[in-house]
Amino acid sequence: MATGELATPGSGGGLRDVVRSRYLLKLLVAKELKVRYRGSVLGLLWSYVKPGVQFLVFWFALGIFLGMNDSTPNFPIYLFSGIILINFFSEALGNASRSIVGNGGLIKKIYLPRELFPVASVWVSAVHFLPQLLILLVAAVLTGWRPGLSELAAAVAGFLIVALLATGLGLFFGAVNVYFRDSENFVDMLLMIATWASPVLYHWQMVRDSLGTTALTVYQINPLTTAVELFHYAFWLPTTGWDAAGMAADMPPSLLTLWLPVALVTSALVLLLGQFTFRRLEGRFAQEL
Repeated sequence: MATGELATPGSGGGLRDVVRSRYLLKLLVAKELKVRYRGSVLGLLWSYVKPGVQFLVFWFALGIFLGMNDSTPNFPIYLFSGIILINFFSEALGNASRSIVGNGGLIKKIYLPRELFPVASVWVSAVHFLPQLLILLVAAVLTGWRPGLSELAAAVAGFLIVALLATGLGLFFGAVNVYFRDSENFVDMLLMIATWASPVLYHWQMVRDSLGTTALTVYQINPLTTAVELFHYAFWLPTTGWDAAGMAADMPPSLLTLWLPVALVTSALVLLLGQFTFRRLEGRFAQEL
C-alpha cells in the first residue's frame, strides 16, 4: 500500500490554492455581492452614486472654490481618474482586512483555502470599479480622449499595481486582525491617509515645490502615487492636447522608465509579505475566531 506525505492539518498551498479553487472564488464573490445588496433598492447602482457624490464634493471644493479648474486643464477628468482608483484600493483593503473575521463562522465549520476570502473581497471591489471606469471612459471620450498603446498599457499597469498592493495588504491585515482587532482601526486610518498621500486632489508638483526633490523621491516610492499618475497619464493627459514637451513638464520625471517598475516590484513584495504572514498565522484561525 502506497503512503503519501504527511501534511499539517489546515495548511495549504497559499495563493496557488486560490487559482485551483476558481469555482469557489466565483461563488464567494457572488455571495458577497448578493449579501451586500440584500434589501437594497439601488443595488449595484450604488457603484455609480457614491463616487459621483464624492466627485461633486471634491470638484466644488477644489475645482471651483480653490480654483483648480483654472489651473488644471480638464480638471474633472484629472480628479475622477484618481478618485476611482483610490476608491478601488480603499474598498478592497478595507473589506479584505475584515474578511477572515467576517467569515469566522464558515472558517470554523469547514476547511477551504482561507486566502479565498481576502482575494474575493478584492474581486468584489473590482466589480464595483468597472462601472466607475465606464463613466470615466465615456467622459474622457467626450472630451477628446484618443489613447495610444502606451496610455492603455499605463492604465492596465496602474490597476495591476493597486490590485497587487490591496491583495498583499489585505492578506496581511486580514490575518493579523484575527489576533489583534485593533488592526481594523489601523487600516481605517491608513485608508483615510491614502487619498491625501497620492496626487488625487492635487498635483505632484506641489509636493516638490513645498518639500523639495528629496521628499518628492520618498513620495514617489508609494505605489499608489505611481498608480494614480499612470491613470492620469492614460486618461487625463490625452484630453489636454499637450505635446511631448507639455507631457514631460506635467508628468513626474521617469514615470514610465523608473517609477512604474519600482511600483510593480514594491507591490509584488507586499503581496509576498502578505502571503508569508497569512500562512504563518492561519493555523490557529479557527481557534482564535
